[in-house]
Amino acid sequence: MATVNNNFAKAEMLIRKPVSEVFEAFINPEITRNFWFTKGSGKLEEGKSAEWTWEIYGFSLTVLTKVIEADKRIVIKWGNSGEETIVEWVFSSLDEKETFVSITNSNFKGDADKILSEVRNSTEGFTLVLAGAKAFLEHQIQLNLVLDRFPKGLS
Repeated sequence: MATVNNNFAKAEMLIRKPVSEVFEAFINPEITRNFWFTKGSGKLEEGKSAEWTWEIYGFSLTVLTKVIEADKRIVIKWGNSGEETIVEWVFSSLDEKETFVSITNSNFKGDADKILSEVRNSTEGFTLVLAGAKAFLEHQIQLNLVLDRFPKGLS
């Protein structure tokens, strides 16, 4: 019996905007900050690092861009040293006004409980990111989904 690697998180969403606009929203922090992190040090560029900050949480991390294929694919490596994971965005143009975005986060490490927790958290997080991106790109609405994921006062 073959084993199946389920050590990945996946979220997908149709965004009714041209692929070039959707792709740009994920590499350009001036757009991304409207639905995900609050500050980015610069556009994602292949082979270069950038810093993303979630100011309300007092949290930043460095992302290393491994692959940029314009309007098709982004691959980054991020996380704590020794626990880095890989995030891959795939952009599929359905027509001139619709883009299907698939995000996969993989390479989780640890025991089964830790991996399950990381997969669940990543799936929840990237689902919110995609929903926020959809609302912002299609309707210019900032839903604050990531901001409101962990409200102050709740642990």
